[in-house]
Amino acid sequence: MSSRDWSKFVVRVPVYTDAQKIYDLWATRSGLEKWFLRKAEFTKPDGAVVKPQDYIQTGDKYEWRWHGWSDDVVERGTFLDANGKDFLKFVFGKAGIVSVQIKIEEGAAIVELTQEEIPVDEESKFSFHVGCSTGWTFYLANLKSVLEGGLDLRNKNIKLQKVLNS
Repeated sequence: MSSRDWSKFVVRVPVYTDAQKIYDLWATRSGLEKWFLRKAEFTKPDGAVVKPQDYIQTGDKYEWRWHGWSDDVVERGTFLDANGKDFLKFVFGKAGIVSVQIKIEEGAAIVELTQEEIPVDEESKFSFHVGCSTGWTFYLANLKSVLEGGLDLRNKNIKLQKVLNS
């Protein structure tokens, strides 16, 4: 019997930059497209489109598409919280709830991502706990790379399949 809690995981990475720069890359369309997504679209609860440079707000809905995947692979969800400074929380499809907290520890900005309320059936353990934790680990490393050195590590070639970076 495993003592692992399959319903959640936490991934953390130190990033040596200003915490607000990190938040900007998480909370705007233009920011997310620099390190995470091929295309990020946000709409207000009334259906109005959020401009690429504007911060998302609590209640905004999203549609996300990744490099290395066709347009029919899309994630849709809603932002449950966005404080404009250091915290975001959103519904991540069937995979649960994702929270992103930016903290300062020992002179570094720590990006701490928690995914919780993950279903615990066998398929979800593999797809969401293992799969998402692997994916978030790569994308947080890419966030660090983009902010600290400017190098984007994502695979942008849709013909290259089953690789870590897409």
